[in-house]
Amino acid sequence: QVQLVESGGGLVQAGGSLRLSCAASGRIFSTYGMGWFRQAPGKEREFVAAINWSGGRTYYADSMKGRFTISRDNAKNTVYLQMDSLKPEDTAVYHCAAGPPEPGYSASNVYGVWGQGTRVTVSS
Repeated sequence: QVQLVESGGGLVQAGGSLRLSCAASGRIFSTYGMGWFRQAPGKEREFVAAINWSGGRTYYADSMKGRFTISRDNAKNTVYLQMDSLKPEDTAVYHCAAGPPEPGYSASNVYGVWGQGTRVTVSS
C-alpha cells in the first residue's frame, strides 16, 4: 500500500503562490489516481483537484480553475499542486490522497490512502 507525505505549505500573502508536493512510497504509485482536498477550520473537507494515473486527465473544483494546477511525476512518485493567485479563503490544511486510477470528481470517500496534510495560510 502506498504512503503519502505532503510538503510545501506555509504562510503567503494574498496574490502569492505556493507549490505543494505529495511524495508517495511504493512502486505502484503510477496505478493510483491522486487527489488534493482541503479542510479549513470549522468547515468540511472539500475537493480541490484530481489527476488520473497517467497525468493525462485533470479535474478541478470551480473555485480553483485557472489558479491551481495539479500535475504528477510518476518517475519521482510525486504529485504536485501549484497554487497561484492565492486568496485568504484558500487558507486550510491541504491533504493529498490516493484513489482509483480515474478519480474524476469523486468524493473523498473513494480515496483509500491519505497524507497527514500540510497547512497553507494566506494573509490579506
